[in-house]
Amino acid sequence: MTLLRDDDLAHAFDHASLTYDRLTALHPGYRSGLLRSAHRLRLPRGGKGLRVLDLGCGTGASTRALLRVAPYARITAVDASAGMLERARAKHWPPGVRFLHRSAEELRATDEGTYDAVFAAYLFRNVAAPSEVLEAVRSLLGPDGRLLVHEYSLSGSPVHRAVWNAVCRGIVVPAGTLTGDRALYHHLWRSVLAFDTAPGFARRISRAGFPFVRTVPVGGWQRGIVHAFLARNGTGPAGPGAS
Repeated sequence: MTLLRDDDLAHAFDHASLTYDRLTALHPGYRSGLLRSAHRLRLPRGGKGLRVLDLGCGTGASTRALLRVAPYARITAVDASAGMLERARAKHWPPGVRFLHRSAEELRATDEGTYDAVFAAYLFRNVAAPSEVLEAVRSLLGPDGRLLVHEYSLSGSPVHRAVWNAVCRGIVVPAGTLTGDRALYHHLWRSVLAFDTAPGFARRISRAGFPFVRTVPVGGWQRGIVHAFLARNGTGPAGPGAS
């Protein structure tokens, strides 16, 4: 099956937005994993005076994680799916959070200055040109700005690949079929198989110009399947939070 891209993928997420929160609520570790990754950014002073970009915010689960660790930050959350953004905006948010309908590929069009941190959850395997998006992200980060990518990126072990295939065949695709979103969840399955392994994606981040990159496996059943990648756009190490 061909992977969904661009408008086709955005439209699939539009339709899936109606049931997305209910399905992710059944996912063990989905929200807690996002929160742990947000903590790894180690944003000081609760984010006071900082600008944070939530890239590919979906229905706002990643935005909520950022808000919990940086309640005083100004958070700009963007997504290419109007439907997902509609669900996100319908939730209660403080004045420092705003949502924009924008794709990752449109990042360089911004004229709003730089960000202190960028958080991207489950985004990069869904873009057609991940290296170009990484370069755009780096151009938006200020000196010592931090990037945290939380992504399905297999370790490279045949065991972890087999676990992912079993979970998708037995749970993910059947659940998506019940909600009328089989194409999207089949895309999820195949996009992970087609995406970089964790070591390969770390190298891709380095090639985009980030001098320091650390890779941290996410725990639970997702170990070896989901990883957090922490990078810094500056001269210091990739932060004490990568542990």
